Amino acid sequence: MRGLYWLPLKMNLLILPICAALLVLSAPAWANLSLDDAAAVAQRVTSGRVLSVENAVIGGQLVWRVKIVTAQGEVRVVLIDAVSGRAA
Repeated sequence: MRGLYWLPLKMNLLILPICAALLVLSAPAWANLSLDDAAAVAQRVTSGRVLSVENAVIGGQLVWRVKIVTAQGEVRVVLIDAVSGRAA
């Protein structure tokens, strides 16, 4: 009986690190376009000042979401494709 009681615990100790490794490996890679590069692209497209940059998944597409304030004082959000570097 003692061996059967410890079997689920031993399996949990084995499965937990495997699941953690799979989660880390399945996360999207944001290395194709850096945060600074995305900010530079958005600034070049709008001629505005960058307020913030964050990564997002929109419609299954990896994008950088760049908030810009224009010369006219308007706040705009520019989406930059994280893979190609193009403004969406």
